[in-house]
Amino acid sequence: MSSMQETQAKAQAKAEEMSQCAKDSASEVKERTADAAHSATDSANEAKDKTTDAAHSATDSATDSIQHGKDQSAGFLQQTGEQMMSMTQGAMETVKSTLGVSDKK
Repeated sequence: MSSMQETQAKAQAKAEEMSQCAKDSASEVKERTADAAHSATDSANEAKDKTTDAAHSATDSATDSIQHGKDQSAGFLQQTGEQMMSMTQGAMETVKSTLGVSDKK
């Protein structure tokens, strides 16, 4: 083999070595990029889940608060209605007594 063929063979071997090195580097970058994308997706999903849980919690709390307010309002209105009826009956009895009209016989 001549020195030119030997140099050509060495150059070819070096080119193949560098090509393989570039392929290996590209594969490593691809893997790192895929890992980073997977990590970002996991983080996004975790954040979404936390946000969803917080929204559900806030909705439940608001619903409980509204129900409590409705219950208090209903109790207040019933108590007020009973007081009004009692006052009306008392007023009717006073008017009857004043006019001398009585249900008692």
